[in-house]
Amino acid sequence: MSTLAWFASFSLVVWVWLLLGRGFFWRTDQRLPRRAARARGERARWPGVVVVVPARDEAEVLPLSLPSLLAQDYPGPASVVLVDDGSTDGTGRLAAGLARRYGGLPLSVVSPGEPEPGWTGKLWALRHGMALARARGPEFLLLTDADIAHAPDSLRRLVEAALDDGRDLVSQMARLRVASFWERLVVPAFVYFFAQLYPFRWINAARPRATAAAGGCVLLRTEAAVAAGVPDSIRAALIDDVTLARAVRAAGGRVWLGLADGVDSVRPYPGLGELWRMVARSAYAQLRYSPVVLVGTVPGLALVYLVPPGACVAGLAAGDAAAAWAGGAAWAVMAGTYLPMLRYYRRPWWTAPLLPFTAFLYLLMTVDSAVRHHRGRGGAWKGRTHAGNGAAATGGEFASRHGE
Repeated sequence: MSTLAWFASFSLVVWVWLLLGRGFFWRTDQRLPRRAARARGERARWPGVVVVVPARDEAEVLPLSLPSLLAQDYPGPASVVLVDDGSTDGTGRLAAGLARRYGGLPLSVVSPGEPEPGWTGKLWALRHGMALARARGPEFLLLTDADIAHAPDSLRRLVEAALDDGRDLVSQMARLRVASFWERLVVPAFVYFFAQLYPFRWINAARPRATAAAGGCVLLRTEAAVAAGVPDSIRAALIDDVTLARAVRAAGGRVWLGLADGVDSVRPYPGLGELWRMVARSAYAQLRYSPVVLVGTVPGLALVYLVPPGACVAGLAAGDAAAAWAGGAAWAVMAGTYLPMLRYYRRPWWTAPLLPFTAFLYLLMTVDSAVRHHRGRGGAWKGRTHAGNGAAATGGEFASRHGE
């Protein structure tokens, strides 16, 4: 066998293991159950819930998302707190106007001011909103992003799942927007890679082997938040959703994560640049800012995602049957595991073989994330830059604070 055939064979072995031994990550069946209307009506008491929405310069998406929260069909006491995190586009005023126009759940709009040192902007906003929410004595907090639109029964289904299964944190991975060419190419793979890294079945098992949440939609039991000390205990986390879930589980809480039905992101990413910045913002943080891990990740991704199609094509061109067969088989398994996610996003099956190209883009985004971090621009988001060591600074303040 040629060297190329050996590499392709090893990649095939990895894909067979991913297919069968990684918690069936590729399946999309981890969803909230839908209960009959009769069963819903039999609940004697519905606990109080306060929805906390951190928002920074979200005037573009709020008209598409906030009315859906105000219109929640929830049988118990519920209210919404929108935390205007230093917006310059009138986000707070717009939110108040939408509440007057649409009615529904009562809305409070508050502003915490600029974050203190050691806090990311989102978690600083959540700290302020959660403190205000807890003063109202709710049993649950719904932490949801400003770009997330909820079906009318979303809050009720989340609470049902938490109560019926005894969960302290119930999170749904919102269905992201797939309208533009680049969204269709990149977004389903983003969720696929996340599930591969954190298999939902492993998270939800009686004896969990992984822990994660999706920050766009997190229902959190108030007493679990207090026990875990959040958000203070995770104040510097750039990947705050995964860190939140780990804090809750470390405090003895039970966590559930699944794909959403009726929880949708309305934020547009029309071009590759917007998607690139979204991924590069936190990719290196996922590697714990470690150059050693990065050096291992790049060839690992190349072996798993790029070798199969390369070996298949090169093997066919050079008459290397072993390389072509092993590469083609690995490529076929890869594409097969991607099909359920494409169906979830209502994308055609024939785009599954394009996954290696998308993986190559993610590889470049990860490398770019590391470069941005070492240049002092890691975690940049809406005028703020997260230093990756617990500090958060605004735009031009970063260099002066860190002497760069």
